[in-house]
Amino acid sequence: MADKINRRDFVRKVVEGTASAVMLTVCGPMRSLANASEEAATEPSAPAYDATQHYYGMGVQIDRCIGCGKCADACKSENNVPREPFYFRTWVERYVIDAEREVHVDSPGGGLHGFSPPAAEEDILRSFFVPKLCNHCDHPPCVQVCPVGATFKTQDGVVLVDQDYCVGCRYCIQACPYGARYLHPEKHAADKCTFCYQRITKGMLPACVEVCPTQTRVFGEINGISSPLHRLMKMEEIQVLKPELNTEPKVLYTKLDGEVR
Repeated sequence: MADKINRRDFVRKVVEGTASAVMLTVCGPMRSLANASEEAATEPSAPAYDATQHYYGMGVQIDRCIGCGKCADACKSENNVPREPFYFRTWVERYVIDAEREVHVDSPGGGLHGFSPPAAEEDILRSFFVPKLCNHCDHPPCVQVCPVGATFKTQDGVVLVDQDYCVGCRYCIQACPYGARYLHPEKHAADKCTFCYQRITKGMLPACVEVCPTQTRVFGEINGISSPLHRLMKMEEIQVLKPELNTEPKVLYTKLDGEVR
């Protein structure tokens, strides 16, 4: 019973937490994510959030991504992710396939500051960018291996980490087949993408979705008929990363090349 109460308190704290006071400017003037969060938090008529009425996922349209890195930057600002290299909740990889059909993958600084043009462009058959993040699996390996129950899946399908419970054993980091977790250097607890849970429970979009200039990322209800994600699933052929693992990811890709792992 104590475990359930603490976990409920954790989710409540996330929902009630306010976003970081950081101004993000994308493609001309727009309000900051912090201001948007404050407005949502102070809305007097906002209904209570009911996790049982939602089931979230994210679509990623590969052919739209330009590798600008604005998503990774917004994520760090919104979620207080350390600015040092190798700490990311989301990042962007570049895939370059040369004339010999060799695949080269790079992600300088997680794609945070974009990408330099590849060398010897005349020898490139094709190149593309792939945003990555926690896949919020329906059968998450990270939940199975956590010895203290710090990692758990909510009723709305989001995988979260109770950092008060986490003992920093790194089992979940090793178990994640998508390399989507890291150990926070200050909190000494596992950290990862939460779909910006503090935002989506107030009816807002995840920070990475809000700032994307090409609408590469599509967030919404998997089962909601009017959801943009549901429409994307109806209109496009959907792929997931590492389908052979049967984790049933809720991050869904379109135009995903077979070279991507």
